[in-house]
Amino acid sequence: MNLKFPIAESDAAVVRQKVLQVHDRLCIAYGCPIAYFRDLDPLSELVSALLSHRTRNADSGQSFQQLTERFVDWATVRDAPVEAVERAIVACTWPEQKAPRIQQVLRLITDRREGDLSLDFLADLSVPAARAWLEALPGVGPKTSAAVMSFSQLRRSALPVDSHHHRVAVRLGLIPAKVAVGPSHALLEAQLPQDWAAQQVYDNHEVMMLHGQRCCFYQNPACNRCPVLDLCPFGQVLLEPKNR
Repeated sequence: MNLKFPIAESDAAVVRQKVLQVHDRLCIAYGCPIAYFRDLDPLSELVSALLSHRTRNADSGQSFQQLTERFVDWATVRDAPVEAVERAIVACTWPEQKAPRIQQVLRLITDRREGDLSLDFLADLSVPAARAWLEALPGVGPKTSAAVMSFSQLRRSALPVDSHHHRVAVRLGLIPAKVAVGPSHALLEAQLPQDWAAQQVYDNHEVMMLHGQRCCFYQNPACNRCPVLDLCPFGQVLLEPKNR
């Protein structure tokens, strides 16, 4: 059901307070702090993120594993015949597009870093500067840059927003429904306390994503067991008798 409703909390301070309430309750529900799910170097995380675009996690994970098993390092992937890279990542969607894109990105990093095929240097940059550097690469948007900064061994404060996270934020009235996933990154990250550690920012993404996966479904959300129902205008409208 696609319900439309006005966002009542227009005041930024009120919204930030609501964000903290939502975060605290969902952290109780899903168990914060949440362990990081992997420990890749930033370049490997970037390749993994590029493979994951519009792809199920299991399929992108299989593609990444096959890529790392068939090639000894990223320089070998960069210099391999594109058909060989495509065969290695066949489990993901659009391997015929992703193989040349990954090789293009690896070549650009090599060129821009004067032969050094590594992203470890991002640890020495501010988060905004590091993300801007990444987003200058083809196919890298705010979600991918945030994933590299947050999920990799860099462990920096950056907020990725996936479709589940975005859906929950819209329904809670944290962002307008017309704001797409890409632009929502800046809005949602600005709502978090500036002094939060990387773990807290990571937890925020994880609990919002988990809530979208386990309760706030795209279709037939389980509003009757939602721990933030009293903060959710979408759920309250949905549960009104006339909408049952």
